Amino acid sequence: MELKPGYKQTEVGVIPEEWDTAPCSEVSERIMVGIVIRPTQYYVNNGVPAFRSANIREEGINDLDLVFISEESNAVLAKSQTQTGDVLTVRTGYPGTSAVVYSRHEGCNCIDILITRPSKKLDSEWLAIWINSPFGKEQVLRNQGGLAQKHFNVGDMRNLVVALPPLSEQRAIAAALSDVDGLLGGLDRLIAKKRDLKQAAMQQLLTGQTRLPGFEGEWEVKRLGSLLHKGRLGGNYANQDEEAELPLMKMGNLARGYFDLSKVQFITPGSVPDVTHRLVFGDVLFNTRNTLDLVGKVAIWRDELPVAYYNSNLMRLEFDPEQVCSNQYANYALNTDSAVSGLRGLATGTTSVAAIYTRDLMKLQIIVPPLPEQTAIAEVLTEMDAELATLTQRREKTRALKQAMMQELLTGRTRLEGCLADVGNGQATAQESHA
Repeated sequence: MELKPGYKQTEVGVIPEEWDTAPCSEVSERIMVGIVIRPTQYYVNNGVPAFRSANIREEGINDLDLVFISEESNAVLAKSQTQTGDVLTVRTGYPGTSAVVYSRHEGCNCIDILITRPSKKLDSEWLAIWINSPFGKEQVLRNQGGLAQKHFNVGDMRNLVVALPPLSEQRAIAAALSDVDGLLGGLDRLIAKKRDLKQAAMQQLLTGQTRLPGFEGEWEVKRLGSLLHKGRLGGNYANQDEEAELPLMKMGNLARGYFDLSKVQFITPGSVPDVTHRLVFGDVLFNTRNTLDLVGKVAIWRDELPVAYYNSNLMRLEFDPEQVCSNQYANYALNTDSAVSGLRGLATGTTSVAAIYTRDLMKLQIIVPPLPEQTAIAEVLTEMDAELATLTQRREKTRALKQAMMQELLTGRTRLEGCLADVGNGQATAQESHA
């Protein structure tokens, strides 16, 4: 392919002639790894935060589920203390995921994650964006080989090649992408707020604490078994990690009320699934086995995928239409706090492996309003779900916009005009110059 004037071919692809490339080792003051030898020996209930892989997200450092080490241990382990501007990178699990340390996290420590301290030639935001981009991830994955347990090590980070626009342009591009991250963060907060409102509405409406206008009278308490026609278990299918034609929903795909498709496995090619195990829009599935905390999840299938089947750890619940107005209502009712607590109370087994047997499931007690009130409640909650779906779609479109912007800006195919002079004033504008 002939290059457009002003561009050159490099090991990271086509970039502008005035950009350089370099391995991280040449543009970093230091690349090191956090505590790796028996980190739990340093844990205390309260102290200095110590970041683990779960705390490192592309959108930034997550303060949830932190562990702590003592002030004394933090002083002894000063080598792995964080400084403002450090880039933290996951080694194991989702290797390569990176986030920047800001002032509020200076002086914390790190457990089994990489710490890169960029030199004055490399902007921290630019480095994190680059590693999280397809250009960085491709290099990260290349170093994984066929290992089952993925690792990204100090040597891999030292060798990772970064495109190097002028420092002012690095900062301008990072600022432009940060604006999109701000939009994504705002949508995330709004979605979380709407979910909390919906959960509160469920607790009020599905327990009768709040009644919709025009409804009165007492509700009944019934056993789940009296509300069901039957429950149908899925099939015993082999599965594989690589992509295939027939997605298989397993216990890990059930969340509270919805399906989580972040990790999907597939029926092995050559297997012929039973048509009765194919999911249909509106199917309500129940998780019969999992850990003690996660067993008993209930979710409704909304055609998240064109075709999908479910395995033998899941049970499809089929309701009596004379008792339950719709599967949507049943899904809401089985995800109230009282129903979740009741399901957990039925579980037997250990912390790591637990089950709810069908005979016990049928004993679960549910508060049941008359059918017309069920329908009205389901309509209110469905409208809230529709609003959440619209916001989620908007977030996905914004994320897709960011990916497209990264593809253009990180290769220099679209340049930020005036980035040398105007980035401080926020006046940079995009001018396309495609290679």
